[in-house]
Amino acid sequence: MRKAEHLRFAILAAQREGDRLLIQALKPHGITPSQAEVLRLLQQHGTLSLNGLGQLLVCESGTNPSRPVERVVAAGLVERRTDAEDRRYLQLSLTPEGGAWPPTRCSPSCTTSSTRCPRVRPSASASTSTARSAHDTCSYVTGITSSHPEH
Repeated sequence: MRKAEHLRFAILAAQREGDRLLIQALKPHGITPSQAEVLRLLQQHGTLSLNGLGQLLVCESGTNPSRPVERVVAAGLVERRTDAEDRRYLQLSLTPEGGAWPPTRCSPSCTTSSTRCPRVRPSASASTSTARSAHDTCSYVTGITSSHPEH
């Protein structure tokens, strides 16, 4: 039992540190890890129903992603439409701004181009693995690094 408990605490500590670093990297962009995951999934899969998106999310518990979706809709990154065939369902798709996410600069004051800024990375290739998707989301969002110059 001691080894299992040690492993569990090590995993929780790594998760907590990863969450802290991701939140810190996303803060200049005004977006949360859950919202970044919504954008990533819509970029990978195209238009999704609210329920379909909920089934793919790793960051949000449960299958109702209403809160992060509301925020990216309000930010103009995602468009929400009623399904033409069944008005009970919502269809979510990226706006041009959402499709261009992540931004080309790590913050509004950054003057480094996206090809040289270590905090901004292009999208990684799509993957069906949940673990790979979570990894892609974390590395894709802003390219977490402590070596980024202060602006």
